[in-house]
Amino acid sequence: MKKDQSKIIREQVDRSALREHSTPLYLTSSFIFDSAEQGRAVFAGEEDAMIYSRYANPNTSEFINKVCIMEGAEAGLSFASGMAAVFASFAAIIESGDHIVSSRAIFGSTHQLFTELFPRWGVTTTYVDAANPEEWEKAIQPNTKIIFLESPSNPGLELVDLEWLGKFKEKYPNIILSIDNCFATPYLQKPIQYGFDLVIHSATKYMDGQGRVLGGIVVGKQELIDKLMFFIRHTGPALSPFNAWIISKSLDTLGIRMDRHCSNALALAQALENHPEIEDVKYPFLPSHPQYELAKKQMKAGGGIVTLVVKGGFERAKAFVDQLEMILYTSNLGDSRSIATHPASTTHSKLSEDERLNLGIQPGSIRLSVGLEDQEDIINDILQALEKTK
Repeated sequence: MKKDQSKIIREQVDRSALREHSTPLYLTSSFIFDSAEQGRAVFAGEEDAMIYSRYANPNTSEFINKVCIMEGAEAGLSFASGMAAVFASFAAIIESGDHIVSSRAIFGSTHQLFTELFPRWGVTTTYVDAANPEEWEKAIQPNTKIIFLESPSNPGLELVDLEWLGKFKEKYPNIILSIDNCFATPYLQKPIQYGFDLVIHSATKYMDGQGRVLGGIVVGKQELIDKLMFFIRHTGPALSPFNAWIISKSLDTLGIRMDRHCSNALALAQALENHPEIEDVKYPFLPSHPQYELAKKQMKAGGGIVTLVVKGGFERAKAFVDQLEMILYTSNLGDSRSIATHPASTTHSKLSEDERLNLGIQPGSIRLSVGLEDQEDIINDILQALEKTK
């Protein structure tokens, strides 16, 4: 029995008559039928075949199959972006009058779905402190349809006990348990083994790994993926074959890259933890992280994100990122190149200050997506920017 890494590398669409070694790009909008009868049978669901690239394409299918192998999922669907995947995972399932329970520490755009868009449809959301089991219990209502969380969270790196939540959900078999697993990747964390029904990824991040393309994916139980398939078939958030081809190729090296991301991130967190110009450093595999033991229990390593708080607040944080020489300032993450982001003025700027503080985002918070460069160069760039802004 091959191990997952071997399966992922060897997963490939069927070769054509040309016997190509590497999967080709299938840049086609549609697929032909051999006869009118075959066309009828395919549309009737009697024969399994490609129809239209908005529904499926060999490149997207290969990408999906690889992620299903990594996550241990029954089925999956790809999307044009991570947020398209997040949105579809709700929109395909919820109905007016439904209720969502979510961990409080989530991505800003997901928060906007819960607070601005879904209420228009008559769907309400209750936020809970993810580390407090009593809050999860109190939040459940008769109309609760979905429990949703991120772990680790963006950007506060708060964890949720996946095993506990999976057992908690057993008391509510009709509730769907869904997680954004983007920060951990399936290489470091596999929520389905704890009983999760849906797992979501922004493939734009570590799955691509080089900041080139957008993409998203949802994997999980077949019956739920079927519901999502109806949704995407009639709404069109399709991933392009080119982007799928890029991401699928990148998945072959995900494990190797994550090992380097994690070792670099841990070294950086250790170097900064006691720095006099830093108020706080968060990294799941630092012993000082409040959920360090939980991180070791459910993650293979700590991931590639380090979140720190610089002394001096909002203005010092802005000055700090302006002084970085090698590390890039952008809102993306999961790149081979190290990236700094100031959440309060960018990714989470649409939230109120109180909302940001509830997510652990201070005015001086900096999210560092630690890349694949030499550890010494990454650390030195941070140190020189701190020194220049003392």
